[in-house]
Amino acid sequence: MEIQLIKGEFNAKDAYELLSQLLLIKIRFHENHISNDSSEEDIKYRESKIKNLQNELSNLQKALLTSEKKIVIESNILINER
Repeated sequence: MEIQLIKGEFNAKDAYELLSQLLLIKIRFHENHISNDSSEEDIKYRESKIKNLQNELSNLQKALLTSEKKIVIESNILINER
């Protein structure tokens, strides 16, 4: 199954707002799955994911909030069973 999540042209501010919200949701997802019952390995894995997403967010901010150009975003989600 494939879901077309985003397809369009945005000004840089709107592109940043949209993409940053998606990254923040993913960060919160990993934060919410760290609990007292989590193994040390799982906690380290999720902390690593969170740090990478935070770095991506920072890079996105630097790239988009200094741009005056239109930004084209296309994002599809592919869902497969294993």
